[in-house]
Amino acid sequence: MAVKLTKNEQKAQKDALKQFQRYLPTLQLKKQQLQMVIRQIEAQMDDLKKKQKELVGDMQSWIAVYNENTAFAPKLKLNNLVRIDKVVKAKGNIAGVTIPVFKQLDFKPIEYDLNEYPLWVDKGMESLRDIARYDALISTLQQQISLLGKELRTTSQRVNLFEKVKIPEAKENIRHIGIYLGDQQTAAVVTGKIAKRKLVKVSLT
Repeated sequence: MAVKLTKNEQKAQKDALKQFQRYLPTLQLKKQQLQMVIRQIEAQMDDLKKKQKELVGDMQSWIAVYNENTAFAPKLKLNNLVRIDKVVKAKGNIAGVTIPVFKQLDFKPIEYDLNEYPLWVDKGMESLRDIARYDALISTLQQQISLLGKELRTTSQRVNLFEKVKIPEAKENIRHIGIYLGDQQTAAVVTGKIAKRKLVKVSLT
């Protein structure tokens, strides 16, 4: 980009450079914070998935026995007793990014006849609710990662812009203007000396 080779432009470029250099550490800190938080959320999500998988594994044996028993009508399937009403979320803020925060999962109240179900029906329902909670938690964390990842990409682009474009460009402009102004000053001194010699020469004749 062409710049004016003037002292005013030199000052403007120096001011811009100071602003870039002052703002860059803030951007770098934000980038590091976002990277750290995303890693923490990913680790939390992996832990939740592991716990959910273990819970499903524990359930599979006795749920399978129940589901394979043809004595129970299809309408008596255990998952019919667990229905999600709503997911309650709040809003959080990380590095200036608004993110959803899981609060609770509400289920619809469903009445059932204990005589129609095996004795472990309550435990089975609680396990299914826990699995659903894990799903809601993991989904919320995925949303957080998506939002923070978007902000991280934007912040990284700004860091690169400042580091690789704006700061080097301002430094080069300052250097270029400095050389030009220095040459102009040198030329002015030379011109002044020549003029002085001519005046001296004229006065001696």
